[in-house]
Amino acid sequence: MRTFLAILFFLFVLPVAILWSMSSSPVVTIPDSLTAIGQATPVSVHVVDPHGVREVSVSVEQNGTEYKVGDLKQPARRFHWQRNAAAGEWNFTAGAKATPQLKDGKARLIVEAVSNDFRAKTARLEREVMVVTRPPMLSVDSDQHYLYLGMADLVTFNVSGYTTDSGVKVGNDRFRSWPMPGGKPGYFSLFAFPWNMPLSTVPQVYAANPGSQVTGSMVYQFPKNEQPKYRVRDLQISDAFMQKVVNELDPNGSGDMVDRFVKINREMRVANNKTLADLRFKSEPRFLWSQPFLQQPNTKVEANFADTRNYVYQGKKIDQETHLGYDLSSTQHVGVVASNDGKVVYAAPLGIYGNCIVLDHGYGLQSVYGHMSEIDVHEGDMVKRGQVMGKSGATGMAGGDHIHFSMLLEGVQIDPKEWWDAHWIKDHIARRVELAGFSN
Repeated sequence: MRTFLAILFFLFVLPVAILWSMSSSPVVTIPDSLTAIGQATPVSVHVVDPHGVREVSVSVEQNGTEYKVGDLKQPARRFHWQRNAAAGEWNFTAGAKATPQLKDGKARLIVEAVSNDFRAKTARLEREVMVVTRPPMLSVDSDQHYLYLGMADLVTFNVSGYTTDSGVKVGNDRFRSWPMPGGKPGYFSLFAFPWNMPLSTVPQVYAANPGSQVTGSMVYQFPKNEQPKYRVRDLQISDAFMQKVVNELDPNGSGDMVDRFVKINREMRVANNKTLADLRFKSEPRFLWSQPFLQQPNTKVEANFADTRNYVYQGKKIDQETHLGYDLSSTQHVGVVASNDGKVVYAAPLGIYGNCIVLDHGYGLQSVYGHMSEIDVHEGDMVKRGQVMGKSGATGMAGGDHIHFSMLLEGVQIDPKEWWDAHWIKDHIARRVELAGFSN
């Protein structure tokens, strides 16, 4: 009898126990942004399980009734399961279009995934969501908005109904909205009309939820005789400047010097500008400033915003790029001051910009200080208007000691000159939203 039991144990009980213990548990996630479902809302389910997934199902429960959204299955592997299976992405569509029984209001999204091994363990994720079948309603201010290429403006509006996103669209660029300061009802959006945007582009205020999107028109005008005229300039490239740039920014590269220079000027410029644009995600949801912005004191403008530069080497044009800022020169290694109160969100080398500081001024507005020889602030520091943050220099793609100064709004490069103008700030910002401490 003991022998029989031992055989039974080794042949059946032990293998089952081993298979049971070796089985895995799936880990299920869905995007944090998925907080509501509309008529037909994509539901992306991410599942991690080293043995793969046998089944993934999604359902919506509302008022005690559960409605199946979808159920995807794969052949079961109880004894010969996968090893180190890659994470899987499973896509469903949930909403009132396929499930007309759903009504506006709270519901619960339920996701289940079953591991494809002996134990077939189920992981369950639940999230409270809103069912939204009706579009929001939008009303835009009646102000006259005068728009200029490369410059900014501010629009206010009200939204009613459930909304997950709102702001301003200008072509493919989107500018976030923010609740009105001081607890006032409504929203506002600082937006820009980019320097290279066709004047035929219609800026639109929008509000969206998972079910739909609505747009509203603002009263706007492009003063035709007042639009900026961008310059085209030839920039002569010397051997000394080319070698300086290539040796500093591509020290481990090889090959033709001109090709390396052009690659830096094009590809590194694109990458650096993306880094600057991505800093918008570090912007504070409040005004950090209350006075007009400062131009660097006692400086001479050497290059303007949106100058087209033809790079000419030995009589031949080798590249063409757009300079999105002002080059400001003074004495060598002059102190670089903060143009306004703000928070340091970047203080380090940045490719063509050399040693670079970026200040956040709130609500997506940021200022950039490039080519510095010395940086005396750190990321996270709060600085005051006029505070010295370091010294000018010739780092990055700079041919001589100067400051590259530029500004961004929601990652879009804009002309800083209007922010130096107290009257513009009063007319376009302070009279539309509460800018605490501003006086003119």
